[in-house]
Amino acid sequence: QVQLVESGGGLVQAGGSLRLSCAASGRTFSNYAMGWFRQAPGKEREFVAAIGWNYGRTFYADSVKGRFTISRDNAKNTVYLQMNSLKPEDTAVYFCASKNTVVASYRAHEYDYWGQGTQVTVSS
Repeated sequence: QVQLVESGGGLVQAGGSLRLSCAASGRTFSNYAMGWFRQAPGKEREFVAAIGWNYGRTFYADSVKGRFTISRDNAKNTVYLQMNSLKPEDTAVYFCASKNTVVASYRAHEYDYWGQGTQVTVSS
């Protein structure tokens, strides 16, 4: 059974940084693309970043490009989201997701497994 567990969320002031982690278990982690999504109160879940298998291609939402960096450590079965220059509009629950294919995607419906999410709150 695939499990994804996020950590690293919290409260930070605008301009600050956080690093989210997503620990995966139950599958050969390196064979699958991973993504980060977020959902703010009253809003739909939106794409943040994704990374292909084996340290492959990365994708970012325009709203986070240049500020966030997605990376993965296949030896540790972990994917990270380094978030810098945080803004109040980045406040949301952040979810990690895994696809059953090697190619990264920004489409939430293409992801097969999801974590429970971690709250990120950015104060102004």
